[in-house]
Amino acid sequence: MIAAIKPSGANTRGLLAYLYGPGRHDEHNDPHVIAGFALLGMPDPGRDENATLTQLARHLDEPVRLRNTEFGRKITDHVWHCPVRAAPEDRQLSDSEWGDIAQRIVEAAGIAPAGDDLGCRWVAVRHADDHIHILATTVREDGRRPRLHDSGVRIGDACRQIERDYGLRQLKKGDRTAARRSTQAEMHKAERLGWDQTSREWLQDQIRAAIPHATNAEQLMAYLEAGDVLVKPRRGPSGDLLGYAVGRPGDLNKDGEQIYHPGGKIAPDLSLPKLKARLEASASEEYPSARRGKPTTPWDEATDAVDTLHSALADGTHVQAHITALGELIEATAQNAPAEMRADLRAAARAFARAQRSQVRAEHRAAHAIRAAARDIVHAGTGPDGSAIAALLAALVWAAIVAARWHEAKGHAHQADFARQAVQRLQWAVDDALAPTIADLEHRQPRQQNRLALANDIRAAVPNHADRILSDPAWPALTTVLGDAEARGHDLHRLIKEAAAQRELDTARQPARVLVTRIQHTSRNPVPNRRAEAARRRSTMTSSSSVLAHPSPQSAAAAAAASEQQLGRRR
Repeated sequence: MIAAIKPSGANTRGLLAYLYGPGRHDEHNDPHVIAGFALLGMPDPGRDENATLTQLARHLDEPVRLRNTEFGRKITDHVWHCPVRAAPEDRQLSDSEWGDIAQRIVEAAGIAPAGDDLGCRWVAVRHADDHIHILATTVREDGRRPRLHDSGVRIGDACRQIERDYGLRQLKKGDRTAARRSTQAEMHKAERLGWDQTSREWLQDQIRAAIPHATNAEQLMAYLEAGDVLVKPRRGPSGDLLGYAVGRPGDLNKDGEQIYHPGGKIAPDLSLPKLKARLEASASEEYPSARRGKPTTPWDEATDAVDTLHSALADGTHVQAHITALGELIEATAQNAPAEMRADLRAAARAFARAQRSQVRAEHRAAHAIRAAARDIVHAGTGPDGSAIAALLAALVWAAIVAARWHEAKGHAHQADFARQAVQRLQWAVDDALAPTIADLEHRQPRQQNRLALANDIRAAVPNHADRILSDPAWPALTTVLGDAEARGHDLHRLIKEAAAQRELDTARQPARVLVTRIQHTSRNPVPNRRAEAARRRSTMTSSSSVLAHPSPQSAAAAAAASEQQLGRRR
């Protein structure tokens, strides 16, 4: 059950006209009052042919009129409007049940507290099977204004209890980190203009897509302005950026003026202070890969950076910061991935955006490596090869799974749900990325005798998972990867155990395929040949000795000159 408080100004009769009217698409049916502050004597135009909307509006506005007369100052924000909607799969509720629900909501909101005879006047109107509208005027019978601070939170708690009491679909408790929902007016406007998204949704996508391209707020504003977004910065006398609002071209109000939305009103984490905290957390941090040889592409660097996230999630340090940066990396990957994967990756980025934020404070500097990897990807001159994008997407899948588990353990129900949605779309993208790679690897699989030896390596390295790996359709492809790694000088036993440790295999749909991506990534560089290295050292030492024993004329002359100079110093 969803109850959404909507600001409605001062026109009580205007809102009643909508509630009792046919609706914007003739969807209103049999509008009538089902509950109110005092049903006795309340006019109901839906049941009484002699009652009018004006009479009902005056009845509700009476305390407002008396206060305006007494104080000589007109109140212009007294209309409180709260639609309450059941889930599509819920049973149809009776008028009596809806009336009880309306009563509990106005009590929770503070409109008409339980046992308070001097509360605000209100009425609940039903004109459809699945929802009602509560209209109240926010002046109490004693002339005071009600205390409505945090009323949305209290109403949400009341709805969760109502769902349990009536056996309705139970939603997760909100935590004030969700993006603001588009209004019905915004949705109808988008439909009228032929837009797939409302302006608020479109602007959120544009800002999130711009974040990996910027290292500070000024760059972010410039990037948005260079695109299709209209930016309205707010600056102080010194020229410092104090705030911003953004608009969508063509989104005009009734007077033909451009509509702008402040970033913090689009989503809580898009306010200027929170964006600055993310973008300007630029303390340097070395990739773990830098110590063992820098990868050749930004995609390899990104995979290594995600590996650092796994350890952070495992030990619980700065988890929220890493999850926030992970969302930026998914967004960056969606922008530069092959075209056939972008739809799934954009959907994953959009879902994970909700998992990026929670009430846990993020220390953004801790996740610099992942954020830097995201910037490298959006600025990459070339796209990834098949194995590189497959390795990164597989790493992102596992990171999103771990993020969902962390949110679930913390009681962040909404974030956990959206992280799991992102996992699903990422897995689809992995399927697309791996298909040609798996086919090529299967075509090159080693001979039967070698495959049997590799199977023994699997049983020795990961005995608990061996049966699932060997029965996986991707096992022939994995034998090719293992054979290639062995040819590069890698210790297969150690390589397999490390790959299995990086991504636990119990929940993997196809464990052999997981090992394909992990081992391809970790074994991409050949291991130095120890015998060749020893021979090179001996050769170098022999050459040095030869130079000392048989110096060239030039080196002999240089040595004599140095000796003369040293003797001169001693004298």
